[in-house]
Amino acid sequence: MTMTLGVDAGQTPKSKGKQGKPIARPKPCYLWTTADVQKWFKRHCSEYFHLYSHLLIINDITGKALVRMSEGTLIRLGINHPEHLEAIWREILKLRLKADIQEMKEIEMSSSF
Repeated sequence: MTMTLGVDAGQTPKSKGKQGKPIARPKPCYLWTTADVQKWFKRHCSEYFHLYSHLLIINDITGKALVRMSEGTLIRLGINHPEHLEAIWREILKLRLKADIQEMKEIEMSSSF
């Protein structure tokens, strides 16, 4: 096992900011709690938050469940309005893409050590 100075084996190396301090990376969405999902939903789907946030709570939707959802899952949860469904689905797809890109970057970084 190789270790980099200042980096534990279980940690990913952090980028350095302008002042040389490590930049904290956000928690990966697949590790989000239901509270984290609520925060994301309020930020990215704010106009639908009051209509559907309770559905995410009732169904105990974590980050892992959120990124595994399909349009059918959203319909089964009770999001039936076509415009609302499309907008929420688009935000979930963007989240999924962002998570995939971050994971690929981490794989690239770990293979370069």
